[in-house]
Amino acid sequence: MEVRLDAQDVNARALTLKLAHGVVQTPVFMPVGTQASVKSLDTQDLHALKAPIILANTYHLYLRPTHERIAQLGGLHNFSGFKGNFLSDSGGFQAFSLRHNTKEHPEGIVFKSHIDGSSHLFTPSKVLDIQYALNSDICMVLDDLVGLPASYSRLLKGVQNTTAWAQASLEHHIRHARPYNRIFAIVQGGTHLALRTQSALELSALDFDGFAIGGLAVGESAQEMYDTISHTAPLLPANKPRYLMGVGTPRDLLEAIDRGVDMFDCVMPTRNARNGTLFTMQGKISIKNAHHKDSDIPLDCTCICHTCTHYSRAYLHHLFRTRELSYFRLASLHNLHFYLELVRGAREAILQGRYASYKTCMLERLG
Repeated sequence: MEVRLDAQDVNARALTLKLAHGVVQTPVFMPVGTQASVKSLDTQDLHALKAPIILANTYHLYLRPTHERIAQLGGLHNFSGFKGNFLSDSGGFQAFSLRHNTKEHPEGIVFKSHIDGSSHLFTPSKVLDIQYALNSDICMVLDDLVGLPASYSRLLKGVQNTTAWAQASLEHHIRHARPYNRIFAIVQGGTHLALRTQSALELSALDFDGFAIGGLAVGESAQEMYDTISHTAPLLPANKPRYLMGVGTPRDLLEAIDRGVDMFDCVMPTRNARNGTLFTMQGKISIKNAHHKDSDIPLDCTCICHTCTHYSRAYLHHLFRTRELSYFRLASLHNLHFYLELVRGAREAILQGRYASYKTCMLERLG
């Protein structure tokens, strides 16, 4: 993977990544397409949003429709119709979030399907083989994600498992991947900074294409998360992209970019949209509130997304209250446009050497 540093403003970075299905400029937000589909949107919507990369879920696609079927149908790009890049996770987060259905195994993670209760084993090599079948542009290694708070011994074990699995993953990747399947490792260690150092240094010694900071936004405070990012990001190779997994709010993105993070994903923009919470440059609004029912203004008068240029708050309020399906699409389009424009604005500010003022301005406007 070709990586170019276009600019750096203190710790904030603007990179250009050349992947098999197009160029990705960072900072970048990746919409979450769990089932090879961003909820309520189609691929034309994603192309209109100019999203260069989206995230697919290895666990869910392995169970249904299966990676074998997706491979037979030409991989994720042909199957979904999205011609941009796909990053696929490894299933480690699902093992964490569905932990009542999982148990430890010497070779990886054993879990029961949430669909039919059948038992499955994810190993470092198996999750990569699944992602190769999906034809992912960026494949994530299997990691041992630990919820917080957690004991030192459990966090240490998570780091040790993650490093061992990463080593096995890289060996398998070298032998079996296509040239355009890229691979990222995942740093663990909770908020214990010495363990984050251990994990980051052990993984940085290995020749991965990029590195993720995992295991955050799983129970710790926002400040603990920011402190952990501040500590961890500088330990990772400066010539490789850094990805903060599953985070987060607009403030979280701005703070993490300030600390040297390049890539993000989170379900928040689409999930909040479906639940009636919409992001604007004047702060969040709840479209379900009655005072919107007579408002003929758009969600955000400064926004040029499809929703804001065509529909009023009153109409969106009506759609939400009546549970019309079109609401979910229009609201998701707006929230994703907001997130994508936020990071595009951050990139422009970094290129111009004014990221600190951009961040301050955005945080004041967002409240």
